[in-house]
Amino acid sequence: METALTRLVGVRHPIVQTGMGWVAGPRLVSAAADAGALGVLASATMTVDGLRAAVREVRSRTRAPFGVNLRADAADAGDRVRIILDEGVRVASFALAPSPELIAELKEGGVVVIPSVGARRHAEKVAAWGADAVIVQGGEGGGHTGDVATTVLLPQVVDAVDIPVVAAGGFFDGRGLVAALAYGAAGVAMGTRFLLTSDSPVPDAVKARYLAATVRDVTVTRAVDGLPHRMLRTALVDALEDAGRARALVRAVRHAAGFRKLSGLTWREMVRDGLALRHGKDLAWSQVLLAANTPMMLRSAMVEGRTDAGVMAAGQVAGVIDDLPSCADLVARIMREADEAFGSLDRLRASR
Repeated sequence: METALTRLVGVRHPIVQTGMGWVAGPRLVSAAADAGALGVLASATMTVDGLRAAVREVRSRTRAPFGVNLRADAADAGDRVRIILDEGVRVASFALAPSPELIAELKEGGVVVIPSVGARRHAEKVAAWGADAVIVQGGEGGGHTGDVATTVLLPQVVDAVDIPVVAAGGFFDGRGLVAALAYGAAGVAMGTRFLLTSDSPVPDAVKARYLAATVRDVTVTRAVDGLPHRMLRTALVDALEDAGRARALVRAVRHAAGFRKLSGLTWREMVRDGLALRHGKDLAWSQVLLAANTPMMLRSAMVEGRTDAGVMAAGQVAGVIDDLPSCADLVARIMREADEAFGSLDRLRASR
C-alpha cells in the first residue's frame, strides 16, 4: 500500500513501530523493518556507544529502512544525532519537539525528521520548522499522553499541516489503519501492538500480564513523574499514588541511584533531564527525580520481568489484544484486514 509515508521513508506498508524504551531494540526493530513497517530504535535508554552498536546490529539484520527515536532535550543529543548521520540512519523521530537547528542539521544530512506531538499547535510549530512528517498521538496511546482522543485530534492536525501525518493512539488492526487513512493520515504508528509480538524482547511474564489486562486495567496516572502517563494499573502504581512525599522521595532516590549507575549519567545530568521533562509544571523534587529515572522503572518490568516493581506503559488497546504474533504475521494480517475493509466499503458503495 503506497501512501505519502511509504514514499517518504521507503517502507512497503504505512505502519510505524514506535520507539519504546527497553523494548524497541535491534531484535524488534529489524523484525518490524523486514515485515515492511518502519522500525524505530529507542535510544533514550541506551548509552551513546550502545546506540551506535544497536544501529549497526539492526543494519546487520536487515537491509530495510529504519529509524532512531531521540530525546531532543538530552544532554548528549548532539552526539546521538552525529551517530544517526554517520551511520546513515533513514529516519529520526522525537518524543519532544526538536529545535529548528536540530531539524536543519538532520535534514542537511539526508535524514527524514518525524517528531511526535499531542496537540495541533505543536504540529503546526514543527511543520513550520521543517519537519518532514509528524506522528500525532491521541489520549488512547501509552506512556506520556494527552487527554484528547485520536478521533478528535487527528483530523485537526490533518487540516492544519501540509506534511504527512501518522496517527497513533488506539491502533492495532487493519480496520484502524483504514479509519486513519479515511481521516487523511498517511499511516499509523503502534507501540503496544508491537510490544505484544513474539519478536518483542519483553519477558513472557510481562507479556502475560498485558494479555490478561482488560480496557479497565489501563489507567492514566501522574504519580510516576508528575505528568499524565498511561500504563497498566499495578501494585506499584497504587503504592505511588498512595505514598506521601517523604516516601515518594525515598523511592525516587533509590531508583535514581540505580539508573545513574546503569546510564553513566551524573546526578547533575539526571536532575537537569528531570527538570527538562517538567514542561513548566509545578513538580515536587521526588517527581523531578522520578521523571529523570522513569526509564529505570520501565526496565524493572521490560527487562527484569518485575511486574510487581516495574512500570508497564500501555495504550488502551492492551485491553483488546489477545495474541503474540510475529511482526511478519502481524503486519501481513493488518494489511489483509485493511484490504477486506476497503472491499467492504466498495461493496457498500456498489449497493447504493
